[in-house]
Amino acid sequence: MRVLVTGGAGFIGSHVVDVLTAGGHEPVVLDTLLPAAHPQAPDLPDAEFVRGDVRDASVVRHVLRGVDAVCHQAAMVGLGKDFADAPEYVGCNDLGTAVLLAAMAEAGVHRLVQAGSMVVYGEGRYACPEHGVVRPGPRAVADLEAGRFEPCCPDCGAALLPGLVGEDAPVDPRNVYATTKLAQEHLAAAWARAVGGRAVSLRYHNVYGPGMPRDTPYAGVASFFRSALARGEAPRVFEDGAQRRDFVHVRDVARANVAVLTGLDTVGEGAHTAYNVGSGAPHTVGEMAAALAAAHGGPAPLVTGEFRLGDVRHITADSSRLRRDLGWCPAVGFDEGMSEFARAGQRASAGVG
Repeated sequence: MRVLVTGGAGFIGSHVVDVLTAGGHEPVVLDTLLPAAHPQAPDLPDAEFVRGDVRDASVVRHVLRGVDAVCHQAAMVGLGKDFADAPEYVGCNDLGTAVLLAAMAEAGVHRLVQAGSMVVYGEGRYACPEHGVVRPGPRAVADLEAGRFEPCCPDCGAALLPGLVGEDAPVDPRNVYATTKLAQEHLAAAWARAVGGRAVSLRYHNVYGPGMPRDTPYAGVASFFRSALARGEAPRVFEDGAQRRDFVHVRDVARANVAVLTGLDTVGEGAHTAYNVGSGAPHTVGEMAAALAAAHGGPAPLVTGEFRLGDVRHITADSSRLRRDLGWCPAVGFDEGMSEFARAGQRASAGVG
């Protein structure tokens, strides 16, 4: 199968290219090498490579020739620096996706797997002892400043028990990045209906592993901690470190993409499906920082009480649908993955080198 991988020189995309190649497929990489992700020339994947922007329709039409399916990884990620980033996020993520889908419709390419994100859910799943499953509203600045980090029941104020979020949970994007990722899903669904295509959005949870970028406001928390340890500094853990996340290894995420690409016939024509991609073994941010520090041999994490208003408290995945439908399951455990990541190389990022 000949597969166009947008963003295929990036962190996750490059691992997808590796898995495709190992499986006997023919990846074609399109990447504009944005400076925020690639301030230095990266090691290019061992595949046909075209440097170009997914927002450039002429380039996209060119690379779609002879392609059987598209794996759309190109995007700006993370929370960024502030709301001034909003136009660039919308341009890269939503306009880029629209241009790609329009070109796919023109070229008759009707198979799409795209990178989604768990951030579309907002806060995770919570249960109140009295009121059952509830959805707390956005956390208040006054509560965060006072160190009250846990959401409370909106009906009675009781403490809530966090649980796993399934794909059918209501969506509630709470920052610009999350909003663009949800818009990408809606665009994919509209495209599938219009052209009779098959589309899947993979809602990644907290992806980590070799090749993560370092020292950038667009990287994930695992990258921040790993970068600090590389400098001989203690990882700085926001809030109280008890935020629950699902840390999933990048090789497992790449395998999930290929499993879906080769199993797209399970998705009906004209349909769009979302799948969570997580390890199924939640850990707190503090646990992750401690595991990385121990494996690296660096200083113990420092819990700061700081917070970012766009962050959510707990978000962990129920990935059973992907396991059931396509037989995918994660192969890299938490301890093994963190031990490897603590010693793995990272990509240079803006301002480095």
